[in-house]
Amino acid sequence: MPATPSSIVELAAVSRLYGTFAALRQVNIGFEQGRCYVLLGENGAGKSTLLRTIAGLLRPTFGTVTVFGESPSEQRERIGYMSHAPMLYDELTGVENLRYFGGLYRGRACLAPEEALRAVGLDPALTRPISQYSQGMRQRASLARVLLPRPDLLLLDEPFSNMDLASARQMLAVLAGLLAEGRTILLTTHQRDLAAPLADAFVTMRAGSVVAVEQAGQPQMSGASA
Repeated sequence: MPATPSSIVELAAVSRLYGTFAALRQVNIGFEQGRCYVLLGENGAGKSTLLRTIAGLLRPTFGTVTVFGESPSEQRERIGYMSHAPMLYDELTGVENLRYFGGLYRGRACLAPEEALRAVGLDPALTRPISQYSQGMRQRASLARVLLPRPDLLLLDEPFSNMDLASARQMLAVLAGLLAEGRTILLTTHQRDLAAPLADAFVTMRAGSVVAVEQAGQPQMSGASA
């Protein structure tokens, strides 16, 4: 799936090596604005490495990555990355966590902590610490942290991890609302059926390579345009 004229993320011949191990192998792919792409594959397929490379947290060993026409580091303010592990302080409440992280974005017009929590369906008045949140609540609080700087591109690593079905559906509703606002979402999951209502395309990875792209209702092999 090569880049198209409307791609906001483009990877050209991207490889990421760790010694002799290739976490990414000659990846050529583009992602369009306002769509949701679901990355599928076994553990070790390269999904998380792909997200981290687009986020600018990893540099490709070979090839180039552009986001909104520039390097990820130059567009970092427009990128929101949610790691597999919630990056929250267990001893703090949701609001306290977001106040702390909001303070790291000095000089930027961020959402208020209360607004970010409401956006993911959490009550900012909750006084219990994050350690007492359910897994679904922790994941949504983690997403609220990502939303603070109002990113245009969301990179979500296993956002439905360890959630019950009700919590996962709440997360799906939040993500659907973000798509309706014109955001672009790339997410990894092992739960294809769960993410299906949200997906515009499925991207399957194996051994660091993109091996297939499937548009909604239309299977395509790698090399087709998304």
